[in-house]
Amino acid sequence: MLSTAEIMQLLQSLIWLLAGVGIFIVGMNFMGDALEKSAGMGMKRVLEKISNNRFSGVGIGAGVTAIIQSSSATSVMVIGLVNAGVMTLMQATPIIMGANIGTTITGILVALKNDYFNMAMYLLAFAGVMMGFFSKEKIKLLGSLFCGLGLIFVGLNIMSSEEAFGNPLVENLFTGIFKKIDFPLLLILVGVVFTALIQSSSAATGVVITMVGTGILPLDLALFIVLGANIGTCVTALLASVGANANSKRVALIHFTFNLIGTVFFTAIIWLFKDPVVNLLLNVFPGNDPMSLQMRVSLFHVVFNVTTTLLLLPFVKLLVNYSCTVIKDKKESKETLSFKYVDDRLLSMPHVALIQVKKEIDYMISLVEENTRLSFVSIDTGSDEHTKKIIQNEEIIDFTNSELTKFLIRLSAGVEESAESVIGSYFHVLNDMERIGDHAEDFHEIGMEMTKNKLTFSEQGRKDVASMRGMVMQMFDLAKDAFESLHKDKLPELDALEENVDKAKKDLFAAHFARLAEGKCSVEVSPYFSSVITRLERVADHLVNVGYSIVNPTGSQKEYN
Repeated sequence: MLSTAEIMQLLQSLIWLLAGVGIFIVGMNFMGDALEKSAGMGMKRVLEKISNNRFSGVGIGAGVTAIIQSSSATSVMVIGLVNAGVMTLMQATPIIMGANIGTTITGILVALKNDYFNMAMYLLAFAGVMMGFFSKEKIKLLGSLFCGLGLIFVGLNIMSSEEAFGNPLVENLFTGIFKKIDFPLLLILVGVVFTALIQSSSAATGVVITMVGTGILPLDLALFIVLGANIGTCVTALLASVGANANSKRVALIHFTFNLIGTVFFTAIIWLFKDPVVNLLLNVFPGNDPMSLQMRVSLFHVVFNVTTTLLLLPFVKLLVNYSCTVIKDKKESKETLSFKYVDDRLLSMPHVALIQVKKEIDYMISLVEENTRLSFVSIDTGSDEHTKKIIQNEEIIDFTNSELTKFLIRLSAGVEESAESVIGSYFHVLNDMERIGDHAEDFHEIGMEMTKNKLTFSEQGRKDVASMRGMVMQMFDLAKDAFESLHKDKLPELDALEENVDKAKKDLFAAHFARLAEGKCSVEVSPYFSSVITRLERVADHLVNVGYSIVNPTGSQKEYN
């Protein structure tokens, strides 16, 4: 039985150990966030070049994960990109494989630590904190990177300190535990559960490496825990796929299957040939110093992921087909509105999310333009053939305006200052497009009401409306091109057309009243004519706002109903 003093010592050591794990994870998050933000544009260019080449996919997955130090985060990003339609399953699978290789960087860093290296990291953490007081965003970002990298080693040294693992009671506790679970499947289960709880295989592997370095955990047992950690890291991706589309669930399943196959393969080898495997690692890094002990685990982690990737890379298509067989496409009984290109999981990748937001707005603009064209069919011919399509498009337009605005508000918290103006321009474009969509719906309703009341414009009135409408549709093409392609050279032509529309409004009203006076146009049709001309002029004003959003994202915008 332990005395009260011994129990308190044990509790203090365990708390010290947990504190070390906590600081280690915080440091990883700090460093990962800083690297992700600073490399945002680079990641954007990389993702734009995603192809069906399996080797480049593995390279992208390894590179991105090495940057953000989390295969779980990379998997969640990939699920978001697949859910948003940015990449296919065939493209996503090699990236997932590469992510497992990229996550081994943390283990190598952990294994390299020594007294001199630790002192340098402590100073780096302090320098990072001091850099956080600067006003320049780039210096702050670099400070977060330094601080995160330093905190990783502060956490590691707390874990391996006398206060944590140096206590004989703690050593006896863990030694006793590992003697009782000295069975491969139980050790793998420990790795799975521990990694699932802390949501990071890098952190779990770091703890295992540290325990091996202190001599508490034998190397042969550590290998099985590392294998379990690779399965445990899939839990984050599996949770992220809940509520996503079928393809996103398939990505999570492929990630899990990949690690499960690798774990089964290596478990069989180590179980059958444990002594040769351990001796091989001992010979590669001879000696009993902490660095040599730790490098053996780190090397095994690298070999596991590289070998599994090489074994399964030729079978990417088979893995994709397997996932499609297990997870079937659901037939929705009722259509639900959703984004075409945006996914909430992309919030962790602000630069990529902005690309997708722009695509979503481009799609919204195409629907507004389509509705504007279709709405005049009812005015020209009295036909209601496009009513259903106009209503469906308008529902998507309203949904996009409302939900994309909410998404942008959440996204704005994680972007750099340089991207804030872009988000500001998107808010304005959404608002202007939604207003134009409302006007398009009104045009259709005017046509339907005129048909119901058996009213038509005079021949000259139809020509006048068609002439003004033609100028507005020209403006639509220019504004859309300016926004989609950032063509500022289109803006003078857009301004000139708006002036012509303003002038046409006055001239058409004057001509209309002249026809009324001459009896060439009925009084009953006058309100409809006036409403169409007025709304066309307002549409033109909104289109100017859309065009100028690329050069004046936060400036004053014309406000019209």
